[in-house]
Amino acid sequence: MMNIPKGLTKEDVKARKKIITDFYAQWNASNPAKRIYNVDLQNFIYVRFLSMQETAEHASLRYNSTKAVTFLTEILELATIKSRTKPKIGVANQKRFEEVITMEYKKMGLGKIKLTVGVLRGSKQHVQYCITAIENGYTTRAYPQ
Repeated sequence: MMNIPKGLTKEDVKARKKIITDFYAQWNASNPAKRIYNVDLQNFIYVRFLSMQETAEHASLRYNSTKAVTFLTEILELATIKSRTKPKIGVANQKRFEEVITMEYKKMGLGKIKLTVGVLRGSKQHVQYCITAIENGYTTRAYPQ
């Protein structure tokens, strides 16, 4: 297993961001279809550049969120739907979505993991948007010095 830094310094966050982007690169190489069938959605969830970009930005802020990303296939396959909403207004990365689906997955030893999926306008394709760990009932973030 890889050594994920646990601290809250800029260096730790930067190292975690690299771990996430490297993980996605390896995942994409071993999953040429870049999609996993989700049991609850009864549809494929696709992994795109946006998936890696958004997840690296958010999940790198906390150790548990970075660790959660390493269970990507399991999360994409087994997460269950919690809510469906409209995309956030003013968030550029969500403009292409007609709907945002919040899903959760409980991972033994890690707790609840939040998976956000966007439904693309037109094609209706489900795209993984972000993965973060939920701690104490909410998604936590580090604010590096």
